[in-house]
Amino acid sequence: MIGQLFYTFFKIGAFTFGSGYAMIPLIEREIVTRRQWFTKQEFWDQFTIAQSAPGPFSLNTAVFVGYRMRGTAGAVASVAGLVLPPFIIMFCLAAYLAGYRDLDRVEAAFKGIRPCVVALIAMPFVQWIVKLRKPLKIGLVLLLTAVLYFTGCSPVWFILAAILFGAAHEYHRKP
Repeated sequence: MIGQLFYTFFKIGAFTFGSGYAMIPLIEREIVTRRQWFTKQEFWDQFTIAQSAPGPFSLNTAVFVGYRMRGTAGAVASVAGLVLPPFIIMFCLAAYLAGYRDLDRVEAAFKGIRPCVVALIAMPFVQWIVKLRKPLKIGLVLLLTAVLYFTGCSPVWFILAAILFGAAHEYHRKP
């Protein structure tokens, strides 16, 4: 199992360009669909926690999945698998491309990758919106996104308000 965790996250780390958001579809496909280590709901629950925890959420996700599957050793294997490929790739690319960084072809290649990265980042957000299926919730998400974007307000306040609202709602709902 430790080897499977390492290999699974190694593949994810090796074939993801862009930020941690670009990894979400790959992690979900591997963890939920292919390996069936988590249900879809469990995955999205732990993903929500991973986003709330300090640090990069892709690493937090690897820690949570690995820890759940095999404790501390699983967490270490998952994180090592996730970070090793980008480290190796970037080390090799930096060594190789240092003399070529001003070439038009190199710059064009990276410009070509950007739209794919944007699509990979947007995909989890769109999937999450579609899952809501309630116009009021979708409207609220879009409204909050617009408020955050246009006002520059810290998302921390929205997260704290959501925690308080959720706790109060749950408290009053229980008999």
